[in-house]
Amino acid sequence: MHFTHDTALALQGAAALVNTGVRREGDVDELATVSDLEDFVRRWRWTGRRTRDRAELDEVRALRPRLATFWEADEEGVAELVNTLLAEAQALPRLVNHDDLGWHLHATPDDAPLASRMAVEAAMAFGDVLRANELRRLRVCEADDCRDVHVDLSRNRSRRYCGTTCGNRMAAAAYRERQAARPTGDGGPADGSGAAMEDEA
Repeated sequence: MHFTHDTALALQGAAALVNTGVRREGDVDELATVSDLEDFVRRWRWTGRRTRDRAELDEVRALRPRLATFWEADEEGVAELVNTLLAEAQALPRLVNHDDLGWHLHATPDDAPLASRMAVEAAMAFGDVLRANELRRLRVCEADDCRDVHVDLSRNRSRRYCGTTCGNRMAAAAYRERQAARPTGDGGPADGSGAAMEDEA
């Protein structure tokens, strides 16, 4: 399934925003300060008005659990949340062309609050996912100790992990299990010491 560039970017940005929160024991909130939000905004190339204060940070933080619902809801729930987010912001789609993104849709004024712009961009993107009957692409990382969300944009819906860190870690763990299960004396390492070399090959 091929989504437009702005839809794919909005989906990935929404997942990244959700994942800044505390989703499992030992997590650290990655949007704890205004400076953290500055870094996030810069990384995901958000444009438009900013207040750069605690109120703006709190509004964005409050958006995270609402966006997380997209990964938990059925079709009706996704549609309801999309419509709610669009209505709250009084969204009015228009075509824009800025930076190197080409023509794409914005549905809020540039001077709308940052959290509103984030909510609407996400809502429009998840609406595209629903219309394409592709909710299966909204996934939770399959690593044993990770609950981060991600969007599987692969051609054959084969992505299992939120990123390469979890993927490599689970591959190394599987390698160690295979090595431990080998009969002794077969010439292979039984302690998993070859895992790193296998991953790099």
